[in-house]
Amino acid sequence: MSTYGLARATQDLDFVAERDFQNPLIGYLEGAGYRTLYRSTGYSNHVHSDIAAGRLDFIYVRGETSRRLFEGCRVVEFAGRSVRVPRPEHLAAMKLQAIKSDPDRRLQDLADVRFLLGLPGVDEAEIRGYFEDAGLLADFDDVRRAD
Repeated sequence: MSTYGLARATQDLDFVAERDFQNPLIGYLEGAGYRTLYRSTGYSNHVHSDIAAGRLDFIYVRGETSRRLFEGCRVVEFAGRSVRVPRPEHLAAMKLQAIKSDPDRRLQDLADVRFLLGLPGVDEAEIRGYFEDAGLLADFDDVRRAD
């Protein structure tokens, strides 16, 4: 199983997991007291009644996308643990998939993409390509104009 996360300022954790792991993962989360707020083949989010347990968002990938994403991860220390974090460009692509799965997340996820675009060494052209592939090129232009 591959599952990796990113902390966000909104007090939730974003994860990416192999799509084949979705059913057992959601079953585990619901057994642990999380309520599933939204679920599609590519995305789910969950909240726990104990605010300290927080909200968890998952994007599910498979095939070539999974291979490229997980091979490109780097290891960082987070909360005393070593975790694998996808490249900023891949995080942006995941944000776009989340927007397509749940358009209500558009503003918060575009704000995250804007932050990612500001990181040193980020390949802006690659991220622009992900916007184009997702049919969201106008959003890319809006995000860039916001700078």
